[in-house]
Amino acid sequence: MKNKDFSLSRRRLLVGAAALGGGAFLGMHVQQAQAASFNLLNVSYDPTRELYAEVDKAFANTWHQAHQEDSVTVKTAHGGSGAQARSVLEGVPADVVTLGLAYDIDLLAQKGLIATDWQTRLPHNSTPYTSTIVFLVRKGNPKNVKDWPDLVRDGVQVITPNPKTSGGARWNYLAAWGWALHHNNGSEDAAKTYLKSLFKHVPVLDTGARGATNSFVQRHLGDVLLAWEDEALMAARDIGPDQFDIVVPSQTILAEPPVSLVDKNVKAHGTEDVAKAYLEFLFCPEGQKIGAKHYFRPVDPAVLAEYGQVFPKVETFDVASLGGWTKLQKGHFSNGGIFDSLYR
Repeated sequence: MKNKDFSLSRRRLLVGAAALGGGAFLGMHVQQAQAASFNLLNVSYDPTRELYAEVDKAFANTWHQAHQEDSVTVKTAHGGSGAQARSVLEGVPADVVTLGLAYDIDLLAQKGLIATDWQTRLPHNSTPYTSTIVFLVRKGNPKNVKDWPDLVRDGVQVITPNPKTSGGARWNYLAAWGWALHHNNGSEDAAKTYLKSLFKHVPVLDTGARGATNSFVQRHLGDVLLAWEDEALMAARDIGPDQFDIVVPSQTILAEPPVSLVDKNVKAHGTEDVAKAYLEFLFCPEGQKIGAKHYFRPVDPAVLAEYGQVFPKVETFDVASLGGWTKLQKGHFSNGGIFDSLYR
């Protein structure tokens, strides 16, 4: 992943607000001696394939308009969020990570690849888009699924990926866990009973969220898909408007998938400044509109209002209300944790 010509770290980069190509962006005014060619690798989670395919091209075009002598190529690799984090730990040379949950980036910070204050470096705790967990059902909702209790009725099969490998699966699991706690006056025993029953209705555990979507949409497995809202909206609006409906449960979780530089790698590659600009692009109006187009909820209130008709109103709780990622990962998803005991 070395750059061909020279490192941007040898330039003087001044960042200021500017308008470019009809979309506001952080204008880059660079003093440089020669042209540069940059290659960035974004290691991302499963359901962001279409999102980052468009983001990568838009950012490269925006950068080139500001620095016509430069070229930027961004490649994005996808998979289950937990598996992706482990791949970076094992040597995949990511310049940036855009993962499904903060714990996976914290793991990289604990191992020295990322600064421990990574979540303070960008707005909204370094989360450019949010999402939530909803139900995708067959057209007409033949099993009459309306809320979490319906998932454990006789004759209902539920598709969700493996929380050991998938960030989306952990959000699905915690959405169910949080609802069960709230519905049972905070009783963890009652929540465990509900989750154990729920996973008896899961016929297969795919490794990532996109695999689970494919099992439901293409392989026709199951009656209900627990899904990122963006995956559900894509299926219901773009893939099969005559095949699927979305059910919004009475309560669900606010999913906050964050982003970060991989500090150790960008310093080695000489890509720190261009990688920072790439992540900043996600928060600018153009980047926010691309997110909304692909059914991720923008954090910019103006852009969210512009796309308000796309996103249903939902009642949500957050991870902090359940104890935070460190506690949840250790208690539920580590080897021998609550998930292992329930799934056995």
